[in-house]
Amino acid sequence: MSVGSLGRLRRLAADTRPLSDRHFRRLFLGNGVSFIGFQLTAVAVAVQIYDITRSSFYVGLLGLVGLVPLIGFGLWGGSVADAVDRRLLLLVASVVTWVVTGGLFLQSFLGLRDVWLIMVLVAVQSAAFAVASPTRGAIYPRLLPRELIPAANTLTFTMSTFGMAVGPLIAGIVIGRGHHYSWAYAIDALLFTVGLYAALRLPKLPPTGEITRPGLRSVINGLRFIVTRPVLLMSFAVDIVAMVLAMPKALFPEVGETIFGGGPAIGWLYASIPIGSVLGGVMSGWIGRVRRQGLALTVAIICWGAAVALSGLAGQLWLVVALLAVGGAADLVSAVFRQTILQTYAPEEMRGRMQGVFVVVVAGGPRLGDLRAGATAAVFGATVSWVAGGVLCAVVVAVVAVCVPSFLRYDARAPAATVGTVESEPG
Repeated sequence: MSVGSLGRLRRLAADTRPLSDRHFRRLFLGNGVSFIGFQLTAVAVAVQIYDITRSSFYVGLLGLVGLVPLIGFGLWGGSVADAVDRRLLLLVASVVTWVVTGGLFLQSFLGLRDVWLIMVLVAVQSAAFAVASPTRGAIYPRLLPRELIPAANTLTFTMSTFGMAVGPLIAGIVIGRGHHYSWAYAIDALLFTVGLYAALRLPKLPPTGEITRPGLRSVINGLRFIVTRPVLLMSFAVDIVAMVLAMPKALFPEVGETIFGGGPAIGWLYASIPIGSVLGGVMSGWIGRVRRQGLALTVAIICWGAAVALSGLAGQLWLVVALLAVGGAADLVSAVFRQTILQTYAPEEMRGRMQGVFVVVVAGGPRLGDLRAGATAAVFGATVSWVAGGVLCAVVVAVVAVCVPSFLRYDARAPAATVGTVESEPG
């Protein structure tokens, strides 16, 4: 291979410079390992609910159950993250998540088969996630210089989606036809200890700048900041459209069992989008060089919608997985640009609240998408729900983006705020 070809490959490969910071490196590894278990549990819960009820509507209802605490605790958690030590807040939220996983294990091990008990545990898990995730997102700009934020986000999303890919595959093997849900929850609890260790080893991260007391007024100020800035508002709006209209996950248990025979097929369906995201992240060296991030985000989401629609028309499992993987790669690109725009646009004293809204949108959108997909499938069938959602996503995002030209013109070389850093421990 020529020197020129090697140089081009290096430019295309993921930028790993953020890993030189030991704190970021621990969070990167801890979050990725934890996501393997988290996704294993997500699949186990959905399949267990379908096993008990035999209804995709109840699987979709899981999205609504998780959405309510996600919104409340996401916004509140973001305001708290701007007012307290972010390390301590992340650690507390992580412990709560670990305890909930233990509860899921016990209900399965004891054979309770209580749908509403599972729903309650999912709601508490969602609340803890809603606090931990914005806190973690607000920590990254304190650890790294601004020019490394796109690379850090790419690495984080890639590692998370690697966990999201591996988790469902393990779930397909562990659960299989024997419905061994307790094993899935036990593995999750074990893996999550890596994430707990990463949070524990962080340095103290007290609030800086103007400190606002957590509460409704603080949340409202954060929302007002977003509403008055079209670039931020659009970055949230297009993601809501993408996830609510085009996310097909609630249909995977039904389609996997009725069309592709269940078992490992369900695992492959759940893993397909993350697999594409991982591949997209590995070849993501170009992302940090993109300046027109609003335009790139719009194109990525249109590609996501188109890939989902085409996958719904495919009749072979390998082709469905391949098309959803393309959609996953596009979703990774859009996620990196959304997070980067937010982290470099918002001032330090508001990053927690901005990340809180980000979590509500990013995690809440798929849950609404689950509800939309499950309800639509109950009326029109899984195929119509799957394909129509992807088509609508691509069309709506294109129309909305054209109506806000400032978003399409957004240039990363002129962010609205600078990013501060915190010194890392030596070594």
